[in-house]
Amino acid sequence: MGGLGMRELVVILLVVLVVFGAKKLRTVGSDLGHAVRGFKKAMSEGEQEEANAAPKQIRAEGADAEFPEAAKKADTKTERSV
Repeated sequence: MGGLGMRELVVILLVVLVVFGAKKLRTVGSDLGHAVRGFKKAMSEGEQEEANAAPKQIRAEGADAEFPEAAKKADTKTERSV
């Protein structure tokens, strides 16, 4: 139960060639090559943009929001512990 050997790969290739034909296999291979090249190009462009972009820092506009429910719970906890 090993992997595929050379003989099995040749048989599979011949069956695919008979089923689809040489012209169809050529177009499928070409389309696959274009897709791989496009993917690699997009990945390299993304890495370049990431390297060139300055890190963004989020600034706080004002004080933190205060929620009345959380403040009440915090007050009751401190009152109980005292």
